Amino acid sequence: MQTKATQGWALLVLVGCLLLTGSAWPDAISAETAASQTASEHQLFLPAVLKPEVFDPIPGASYSTLCMSCVSGWVPADREPSQHADLNLGLRGWAETTSYLGLVDYSGGRDDKAPQLYALFANERTPSVSRVYKVYDWNWATNQRAGLLNTWPVTLLGAATTKGEIIHVPRSGYRIGTDSGGSYSVMVLYATSSSITLKFTREDNVVHGYTIHLDGLQVDPQLVSLYQSCHAGGRRSLPALRERQPFARAGGSELRIAIRDNGSFMDPRSRKDWWYGH
Repeated sequence: MQTKATQGWALLVLVGCLLLTGSAWPDAISAETAASQTASEHQLFLPAVLKPEVFDPIPGASYSTLCMSCVSGWVPADREPSQHADLNLGLRGWAETTSYLGLVDYSGGRDDKAPQLYALFANERTPSVSRVYKVYDWNWATNQRAGLLNTWPVTLLGAATTKGEIIHVPRSGYRIGTDSGGSYSVMVLYATSSSITLKFTREDNVVHGYTIHLDGLQVDPQLVSLYQSCHAGGRRSLPALRERQPFARAGGSELRIAIRDNGSFMDPRSRKDWWYGH
């Protein structure tokens, strides 16, 4: 039979053990947390290495230049083209809209020499219109994007394409120069691997005549390289392309097309102007 003294000592021993054991719990938890944090801090995140997409070269492609500085009144672009909202459509940007996905009929006259957009395609088809957009205006005073252009319901057309199909210079009645190989239809005012700006006059701006912006391309690297070389040389000459000359492939399922007349963005769906007879 335990005495009261014995029971008292037993109780003190039990409390002491509990205190000693309990004091170890925070240390164990802290050690576990620290180990977890250390493991987290030493996690290695490897970047994804994507294999660049390679398109077949355009058969027989070769490109030439025309002298720009030889033209009376020549003035080169007044700022870096990538930061020029009249040359780089991507700088302006665009927003999808909900207008009719197809060609539209406007009243009024037409220019018989105007570029015909169906000739962008090898089979000169009227493509399905996948989406339509409005291009943003540009505030030249602040050199910043402004609101969406509302002069027309649509100012950028998304044409359905087959990835890799060859894209050509559209037909028009305009010629900007000749050489031993024949006449040229457009100057290349801006070119990247995925977009291009074509001008139907021999001027380094979009002020007069027709301009076409194309986005969603795989522009022939030879042409991009030639453009970059011309730009580095002061734009005294620029690449020139002939009517129906192939220069790019469709980069995906949609080719985005904008057309301008004397600097103003037009509705690229207009049948009588850009798709005559279709």
